[in-house]
Amino acid sequence: MKKSAFLIAPVLALGALALSTSPALAADNTMYQANLAAINGSNASGTVMITVNGDQATVTEKVSGLAAMFNGSPYPHVQHIHIGAKGTCPDMSADTSKDGVISTTEGAPFYGGIGATLSTSGDTSPAAGTDLKVAGMGASYTYNRTFTLDAKTADSLKAGTAVVVVHGLDPATLPAAAQKEPSDLVPSLPLAATSPALCGTLKAMPAGAPGTGITAPAPAGPDLGLLAAGGGLVLAAGGAYALRKKIAA
Repeated sequence: MKKSAFLIAPVLALGALALSTSPALAADNTMYQANLAAINGSNASGTVMITVNGDQATVTEKVSGLAAMFNGSPYPHVQHIHIGAKGTCPDMSADTSKDGVISTTEGAPFYGGIGATLSTSGDTSPAAGTDLKVAGMGASYTYNRTFTLDAKTADSLKAGTAVVVVHGLDPATLPAAAQKEPSDLVPSLPLAATSPALCGTLKAMPAGAPGTGITAPAPAGPDLGLLAAGGGLVLAAGGAYALRKKIAA
């Protein structure tokens, strides 16, 4: 029995070490994804994925088909995570002014106010919401940035009411009357500059979903696979001891 205990003890210790380093015990990330659909006849499209780890959010976004130029330069598309409302994207019923364009404020009852600005550098708070210098530029671009997520935006993500909105329309695509209107956010700019062009509600991706990199959490309690492997080693060790005992006899 002493020899058997000597053989089994290291195996149990090895099994305990494997359990302590099991991926199931590692910190989990939560991933959110949205398909960005065209608003106001922009004909644009895109996708966005947000991975949240603690208070850190990594945003990866790809868009195309947006307005390309503005006053002879690449078009600045301000973009945000909107929160605090229905968590949906507006349809044309939101156009209460009947000018043929859903303005940012007309869409607000659907997607809410700014929770975080998806700026290319610097401030990501609502204060940077209309800063054209840190906006996405041109007809197509890829955005990738990690920043600190505030509590309200994090709560909205968890509640399923966070919406990504990309702003900026080609003025030539607006009805004639709307082309002459000022922005409802920055009156020095035309209405087209700040009106929404893309919108998508962020949804949590299920653990283990293809392409997310998330694995399903292990069931509560010990890792059964590791225990089974450890049990096999224990049985093998016991069998070897029994065989040696039989030969010695």
